[in-house]
Amino acid sequence: MRKLLWQMLLASPSLLVAQAVFSPSAMAGEVRAEATTGKPSVESLEIAQTPESAETLSVDEFMRANEQQTLEANDGASSVDSLSQVTSVSQFSDVQPTDWAFQALQSLVERYGCIAGYPDGTYRGNRALTRYEFAAGLNACLDQVLALVGGDGGIDPESLATIRRLQEEFAAELATLRGRVDALEARTAELEANQFSTTTKLQGEVVFGLANGFGDSAPGEILSDGNRDRKQTVFQDRVRLNFVTNFDERQQLWTRLDASNSQAITNTGQGATTYQTFNNGNNVDLGWLAYYYNGDKFQVYLPAAFPLWQDFVPTVSPYFEGFTGANNSLSSFGESNPIYKIGLASGGGLGFNYYLSDNLTFSAGYFGGDSFDPTEKNGLFNGEYSALGQLTFQSDKFQLGLTYANAYFNEFGGGPGDLGGNAIFDTLVGTSLARNPFGVATITNSYGASAAFELSPKFSVSAFGGFTDARAVANFGADAQIWYYGLGLAFPDLGGDGNLLGLQAGVEPYVGGYDNTPIGVLPGDKNPVSIQGFYRVAVNDNINVTPGVIALINADGLDNNTAVIGVIRTTFNF
Repeated sequence: MRKLLWQMLLASPSLLVAQAVFSPSAMAGEVRAEATTGKPSVESLEIAQTPESAETLSVDEFMRANEQQTLEANDGASSVDSLSQVTSVSQFSDVQPTDWAFQALQSLVERYGCIAGYPDGTYRGNRALTRYEFAAGLNACLDQVLALVGGDGGIDPESLATIRRLQEEFAAELATLRGRVDALEARTAELEANQFSTTTKLQGEVVFGLANGFGDSAPGEILSDGNRDRKQTVFQDRVRLNFVTNFDERQQLWTRLDASNSQAITNTGQGATTYQTFNNGNNVDLGWLAYYYNGDKFQVYLPAAFPLWQDFVPTVSPYFEGFTGANNSLSSFGESNPIYKIGLASGGGLGFNYYLSDNLTFSAGYFGGDSFDPTEKNGLFNGEYSALGQLTFQSDKFQLGLTYANAYFNEFGGGPGDLGGNAIFDTLVGTSLARNPFGVATITNSYGASAAFELSPKFSVSAFGGFTDARAVANFGADAQIWYYGLGLAFPDLGGDGNLLGLQAGVEPYVGGYDNTPIGVLPGDKNPVSIQGFYRVAVNDNINVTPGVIALINADGLDNNTAVIGVIRTTFNF
């Protein structure tokens, strides 16, 4: 018996851990869990790891398996007949007679039935373990030996003393483990009793914005509310609460509540920041409702309210896209290609990503404008709509997206350039004419390209460009050509982890010219240049402070109309 114990100590400690963790009773329990739920249990997911990716089990998982095995042994339950029990060392595909601990392992398996293996027929004897795991494994294996030989009476006094001495040596570690398990179980019970939901997590974001605008008061602006020189400093906010419900590892339901008092501080709306795109007087409204299904080769996006193309389509703007997080670009225009802001809906639709390969993704979707409205010229298919398709190439350093979008807009209300009704480009992007070129029902076909290249972990370049052909349904088929493009430079982690310096210059959507212009339609816009610079400072994991400047040249397409906006944005995430 002394020789056996000495071999047990010489053998790799993983022999003992495997016996405790993969005891027949534990393995059988996992099989039952899979059979009844159709999903692998946490324990079976751990066991299924490959040798290269296997990690040391957590203490509580290890102790649960060890205690179950010990209880069954003390109750006289035999593990020899279990399907997971190893009866011969030859059943281990990764154990060879030349291994230094082969004889000890053979003795424990074939003489005492003290070891059980992984479901894939491996033993993984080189796996690391902690002293606590060694103590638990040793204790469990000794208990198994005692049970198999019929108790203390079948062991000579000297061997019995050795066994007891080994158990006593690790008594402190075992007591500590049991205490930790008891404490964890008590805390778990308290959390389960008081948790908000077993499936839903709460995510929150609060944005404080201090801003002031100067300029943008040229005469002759096309505005329904006249010319106003907005030069007052404002302190605004936006609050978002996300309820993320995970039905399983593939399905998610997102429900978002929004409240804001933010609004653009220029006459045209150009230069609006990412948090100034709507104002509901800080009332709490439904801001977004959508369902995701993630398959192996595809993703399905099913929105019911207020969807955005960037909810599922790769925007190829890794350091500027920030509408949903308010952590990146300051200006709404600077987030990504304006083609993603065409025809955004208040109703629902459908979108999907299909992964053609590891680097190539095809995306497509359809949004109904007022899909919930059953009246004439509304609904999911008989009213306003927008449809988009994109092919995206992505590698470690380079991204490229080629996009096409088609959309239809009902009567805008007012004349060309009126901002009181519909808009081709949402979220306050583009000149007044680009957003409403005719004042009547309009069909658009848009083409865009976006690219990003990471030259180094500290420097990235992104660019986009696009063209929209807008055709009036009435007015003798009047046609407007709308252009937009931009270039951005990003310097991540500049001055500290999580910081970001962003510089961007571009031209917001503008009407470059008309064809078949009816009487009363104004000529096209001057190029409305937008320039922004911002520096995001990561105070900690939950707070970012972003000062920056947005400059507008030929704002709203008007010659020599200049506006400058200063912003300090503070974002709290929890």
